[in-house]
Amino acid sequence: MDVSGKAFRLSGLTIGIVDGPEIVSEVDLSVRRGEILAVVGESGSGKTTTALSLLGYCGEGAEIRSGSLEIDGQILPVGRELHALRGKQISYVPQNPGRSLNPTLRVKDAIGDLLDHHLGKASPQRVGELLEAVGLGGVPGVLRRYPHQLSGGQQQRVCIAMALACDPSLIVLDEPTTGLDVGTQDQILSELSRLREERGVSMVYITHDLAVVAGLADRVAVMYAGRVIEEGATAAILGSPQHPYTRGLLMATPDHLEPRGLLPIRGVQPPPTERAAGCAFARRCDFASPACTDHPVELRSVLVDRQVRCELWPVSFSNAKTEGPTPAHSAADTVEKILELRGVGVRYEGSRLAAAQDIDVAIERGTCLALVGESGSGKTTIARAVAGLHPPTAGEILLHGAPLAARVQKRSIEQRRQIQMVFQNSAEALNPRHRIRESIARPAKVLRGLAGEQLDREVDRLLDLVRLPSRAGDLYPSEMSGGEKQRAAIARALAAGPELILCDEVTSALDVSVQAAVLAVLAELRDELGLSLLFITHDFGVVSALAERTVVLKNGVVCEQGSTQELLSSPAHEYTRRLLSQAPSLSQASF
Repeated sequence: MDVSGKAFRLSGLTIGIVDGPEIVSEVDLSVRRGEILAVVGESGSGKTTTALSLLGYCGEGAEIRSGSLEIDGQILPVGRELHALRGKQISYVPQNPGRSLNPTLRVKDAIGDLLDHHLGKASPQRVGELLEAVGLGGVPGVLRRYPHQLSGGQQQRVCIAMALACDPSLIVLDEPTTGLDVGTQDQILSELSRLREERGVSMVYITHDLAVVAGLADRVAVMYAGRVIEEGATAAILGSPQHPYTRGLLMATPDHLEPRGLLPIRGVQPPPTERAAGCAFARRCDFASPACTDHPVELRSVLVDRQVRCELWPVSFSNAKTEGPTPAHSAADTVEKILELRGVGVRYEGSRLAAAQDIDVAIERGTCLALVGESGSGKTTIARAVAGLHPPTAGEILLHGAPLAARVQKRSIEQRRQIQMVFQNSAEALNPRHRIRESIARPAKVLRGLAGEQLDREVDRLLDLVRLPSRAGDLYPSEMSGGEKQRAAIARALAAGPELILCDEVTSALDVSVQAAVLAVLAELRDELGLSLLFITHDFGVVSALAERTVVLKNGVVCEQGSTQELLSSPAHEYTRRLLSQAPSLSQASF
């Protein structure tokens, strides 16, 4: 595969708020033929805004002020002129396929309409070829299914098939595997690698998951506060970062193959209205000097095929702390069981099929128990049963040795306070008509009796705990990013002063730096207050950093459980070994 020529070159991209400051400033990116370029950074860094500009779009209230896109020698201004290329030369795969697919169209019609629009014809053979290309050709009846009848991974594959429909030269993928289990994620990443190899398609892959980047991308561009701050080959960027921010992202990324404590990056990324004239990262940087904020810092070439935007380059990391506290894997000092599940079975609502059966697990005070497994393994159903939202059909659930009522309405106020749940989809869990401050205050008011200034101080404390500025309390959920809403949901759960928090994929949509901060908060509360956690996740890196014990589920049955350290290093069950082999790791990069 020839990757020598540059198929696409984005130059001088600047996007700003209408009558306001810049969101993205002077971004230059290039993608060679058959190459995968990963664009990484925290929420608000400008990743998705930059990606959408390749299709000539920008968000509501924003405007493209400058920039050009060179395509095989043809130079076009970034803007409406690029709309005509969408689907034909440049296609897009969204982060949330469930919301992007038309719910009224079957799979065959969704792909067929796209082919009709761009090519004027849609043969059943071509639709079948596209589904075959993304690994859906052998799924019975998939052509006649509606989006809601597909799993998350299948929905994402349909979106990729639609992106391939017109044989584009470039595919822009915006967090396409966020929230997927490791098996489905591994399948999609393998399909992308295969399509790149077989078709020579170039890709721009937007993500916050550096472990995925390690095993997929050829080159990496790191963005911060609307600018590219480092760019180069993947192995070089991940193995020897030259910018303090890149290093911070790596130190905040968990790795199940090399378990270690995580170091969150202190502070938060500044909004466009508060960006300094010099280096925007200076206020969070351990190496910053007055020179960093005196004047704009240029992106300059260093080393071989490497660019970095740092006034102090080469930065010395020799005296810097390289990892956070050692992750806890030993048993707690106490053996008090706060929660027990004895022979618990749960059926799918309105069905006789078992979602989980014969579940025997226990959570001790001040410890974290992780539930892992593929989608459909029963993880969330078990958590909902504990929360009283999905009554079990067999067995019993004990809190402090006393049986819990199956439904939350039958439980006492104290029992409700003791068990809180943070849901995966924070957008649906937060009341859209309430400001964030109201949502956080309500549990503290109803379940703990706080009021007045004491309640206000508690809300401010909780916002600070989850790394949200105090002003975020005055926002509505629609005015926040996905990561910000998830942090607000965690703060709301903490407001009740619970003894057990049920965390359902609560970090899957978070940036690694925010994820590290949230995990640190949960670990501190666990150690200082004896808070217990039931943590549902597909990320074995997170498991290695937080959980003392792990339970592996398959089709609603426990395959294996034990200490996290032993399970990750010496899995006994074939299913566990397969999941671990599919899990992405920073160690995948050839340093």
